[in-house]
Amino acid sequence: MFRGIHDLAGVAQRGEVSRRTFLKLAAAAGALPALGRSALAAAPKRGGVFKAGLGSGSTTDTFDPATWANNFTADMGLGVYGDMLFEINDKFEAAPNLVESFERSDDAKTWSMRLKKGVVFHDGRKLTVQDVLASINHHTGKKAKSPIKPVLSIIERMDTDGDYGIVFHLKQPNGDFPYILTDYHLPILPANADGTLDWASGVGTGPYRIESFKPGQRLKAVRNPDYHGTAWFDAVELLVIHDVVARTSALKAGEIHYMDRCDLKTLNLLKRVPGLEITDITSLSHYTAPMDCTAAPFDNADVRLAMKYAINREDILKKVLFGHGRTGNDNPLAPSMKYAIDPRPVHAYDPDRAKFHLKKAGLSKLAVEISASDAPFAGAIDAAQLMREHARAAHIDISVKREPADGYWSNVWMKKPWCFSQWGGRPTADWMLSTGYAPDAPWNESRWKNPRFGALLEKARMERDEAARAAMYAEMQQLIHDDSGEIVLLFNNFVSAMSAKIGHGPLNSNYDHDGGYMYKRWWFA
Repeated sequence: MFRGIHDLAGVAQRGEVSRRTFLKLAAAAGALPALGRSALAAAPKRGGVFKAGLGSGSTTDTFDPATWANNFTADMGLGVYGDMLFEINDKFEAAPNLVESFERSDDAKTWSMRLKKGVVFHDGRKLTVQDVLASINHHTGKKAKSPIKPVLSIIERMDTDGDYGIVFHLKQPNGDFPYILTDYHLPILPANADGTLDWASGVGTGPYRIESFKPGQRLKAVRNPDYHGTAWFDAVELLVIHDVVARTSALKAGEIHYMDRCDLKTLNLLKRVPGLEITDITSLSHYTAPMDCTAAPFDNADVRLAMKYAINREDILKKVLFGHGRTGNDNPLAPSMKYAIDPRPVHAYDPDRAKFHLKKAGLSKLAVEISASDAPFAGAIDAAQLMREHARAAHIDISVKREPADGYWSNVWMKKPWCFSQWGGRPTADWMLSTGYAPDAPWNESRWKNPRFGALLEKARMERDEAARAAMYAEMQQLIHDDSGEIVLLFNNFVSAMSAKIGHGPLNSNYDHDGGYMYKRWWFA
């Protein structure tokens, strides 16, 4: 028996029953009203060219997964030409993808995996464990600058067992290890003869073969006839359209079938357009305004606290997200995540408290500049202007510098002392904290180095007592809240729009774009 409505939809999505059978079963279960339009379009079929208009992508993008830093490149790895060992399913589980079977030791320090046999790369090379070794080592070498390097540091060594067996030996127990292997930086790409990674060829094992790629503009790919899984579209096109008005116009005109980052100011108007579906999904994603803790004046902890109290997040939620999200409290773990806490005191808007911390820093007023662009999120420039208005009451003058969207992640983020950022969130506490806050993390965007935090992060990975581990994660979140340069403004919903011609199953909340998997999980109804 099916465990629920979405189990039934999932069976139809995978093509395990016909459309007619699906409708009969759904009707018998009383499920038709609950499933909605997209599930009724189930029993997927192949065909068509799917075009997505994305508000991310840069002329600096490459095929090197160690450099990927936006949704466009994440999509390439997750759902277009790349394939991970595991992927996040609609139940938020790390499910085998290129892995046929796996076992873990009782202490969760040893993970033995068998690869699927018969998987081939787009150029005909066969997938073996040597490709897995090269793909992992690409991010862990001494000279590697990959953002996932700190997370992968848990791997002590990798042993091979023939062409298809691999054993991961971890330094500490980690029951969430398969989740790490779902990261969009970790597609399994072919190894060169010398054991390095052949990333430059743009060859993977994924559902589509790349036909053309113009960084910052578009990517075209056609279905891989040898794909080991399921993909429904004949071809896909990823179009970089930074301007939200242009994205919306393209969707209305039928030039694209999907757009992300809807303009929330005009969302009610978009909802009235016939033939469109609006999706609004609570997510782990969050918008931040990192202050560089190594640059004056943000190298002073009281200045950082003053800035946190000088911003009215409720006002930004209302006027920028129009209620499609939740306010942040300078903690990157979403409330729904295991080990998440709500630190105290709440960094609510309090100009007098902000002035108090300025005075402690020896200042009566402060002038700072924030670099703003809609590249990290739609409405970031509006958010900056609101922050400027809020901070005046605390005697803080914020000047807003508008930055171009193209090249933002290369030229502004982690280059300018204060700017905006966006995180897709991570499924586990260790993963999120290791990627963005570990002292040596390449993506430690506020350059905050706290020895106590680093020691706790290492210790929590080895701790088996749940209560003790929870206490460590609670203290780490409190340290970020109290001391770091990270301003977590909002937890945003994923608000997107698509043509009613598109069919899909339950949507993934891990990353946007159905977790990055829409290219292989969706179809034309």
